[in-house]
Amino acid sequence: MSNVIYSPPSTIKFLGSPTSDAWVEQAISHLDIVLLDHSHCERKAAGVALNLIFRYPSSTELVRALTAIAQEELSHFEQVNQWLERRDIPLGPLSAPPYAAGLKAQIRRREPDRMLDLLLVSALIEARSHERLGLLALHCPDPELANFYRGLMASEARHYGIYWVLATTYFDLPVVKPRLESLAAIESDLLSTLYPEPRIHS
Repeated sequence: MSNVIYSPPSTIKFLGSPTSDAWVEQAISHLDIVLLDHSHCERKAAGVALNLIFRYPSSTELVRALTAIAQEELSHFEQVNQWLERRDIPLGPLSAPPYAAGLKAQIRRREPDRMLDLLLVSALIEARSHERLGLLALHCPDPELANFYRGLMASEARHYGIYWVLATTYFDLPVVKPRLESLAAIESDLLSTLYPEPRIHS
C-alpha cells in the first residue's frame, strides 16, 4: 500500500461518513474490475427505478420522475459497456459485497413505511455513487476515463436529489429526516470494512 492520501472532492449531502482512502487506492489499482461493477450498478439502478414505478403506479410524480431516471441509467449502462469493449473487458458476473443486501434488510415491509425506506435507500445509494464517481474522476490515471466519470457525477447528484424530493413529496419532513439519518448511519457502517475485491459500493 502506498502513502498517497486521497480526499473526497467535497462533503456529500445525506452521507454519514466519507469514503475511505483505502477504497480509492483499491479502486484505482483495479479499474477494469470497477468498470465491470459499474456496468452492473447502472443496470441495477435502472431496475430499481422501474420496480418502484411498478409498485406505485398511481403515484404520478414518482412515475414521471423515475421514468426519466430509468432511461438515463440505461443510457449510462450502455456507455459503461462501451468502455468495457474498448478495454477488452468481457461482461460477466461479480460477487456482491454486503452493501446492497445490508441496506435492503433495513426496508420495512408495511406500507407506507416501505415506500419511504425504498426512496431513502435509493437516495443514499445514488449519493454514494456520486461521491465515488467523483473520487474516480479526481484520481483516475487515464484522463479520458476520468473525464467520463466526471461527466456522470452531475447525473448521480440529480438522481439522489430526485429520490429525496420524492420522499418529502409523499411524507412529512419530520418523518423523513430522522429515518434518513438512521439509514445513513447504517450505510456508513456497511462500508466501514473494505470488501476484499473492488466494487463501486464496497
